[in-house]
Amino acid sequence: MKPSPATPSQLSEPVHHQLSMYALAASAAGVGMLALAQPAEAKIVYTKTNVHVFGYPCNSLDLNNDGIADFWFCGVYNGSDCATEVQLGIDPQTAPSLPKNAIWYSGNGAAALRAGTRVGRGAPFPSKWLLMAAVFENGGTCTTHHSTGFSGPWENGGKGVANRYLGLRFEIRGKIHYGWARLNLPAGFHGVSNTTMTGYAYETIHDKPIITGKTKGADLITLPPGSLGHLSQGSARLAASRSGK
Repeated sequence: MKPSPATPSQLSEPVHHQLSMYALAASAAGVGMLALAQPAEAKIVYTKTNVHVFGYPCNSLDLNNDGIADFWFCGVYNGSDCATEVQLGIDPQTAPSLPKNAIWYSGNGAAALRAGTRVGRGAPFPSKWLLMAAVFENGGTCTTHHSTGFSGPWENGGKGVANRYLGLRFEIRGKIHYGWARLNLPAGFHGVSNTTMTGYAYETIHDKPIITGKTKGADLITLPPGSLGHLSQGSARLAASRSGK
């Protein structure tokens, strides 16, 4: 005889136990999936600008815009009747509280990186002043012989560069972060003194690499195919162990 709607049916103990295990497993799986699905956002903070960086004594770069200089662009001009030298370098802001600020080194100065370069741990980062570009012109009123020479990664033999990047490492509250600055250095003798910075960015997650030219990004934890099945199986085993099976 069918049970009356007003009379709830009673489940047997084995069936009740199995349903309890299923509910516990489903609950554990749901909690696990919820935790794994939370995005661990890696935010890139990008600042667009258009400023001349050549200056004496130096012009500052505050990479994370917190009011504290992280790097200094330093221009030097020396002239006489016989020779003229114009030089641009970059110096990390170093202090007892900022011992690890540094610029990517290329072997003859600050590297002029191309877009798409990974800036992070393992790159050559000496904490010291690095040459970007220099131009020398010999000649003047004291001689009839004239010659021009160029040096530094950003000078490119006098041809200059466009949309190249400095790879930067700096500290925020004692933790290492990575960033980049994009610059243009025109060709010719006056290129050094007309170098412009068109943008800069940094990664908000400490010790996480950044790609030069990338202005935004976020990481999501993605489960591989079949992960739900494995997670459910693990949750079922956890439920069984809790029930004494």
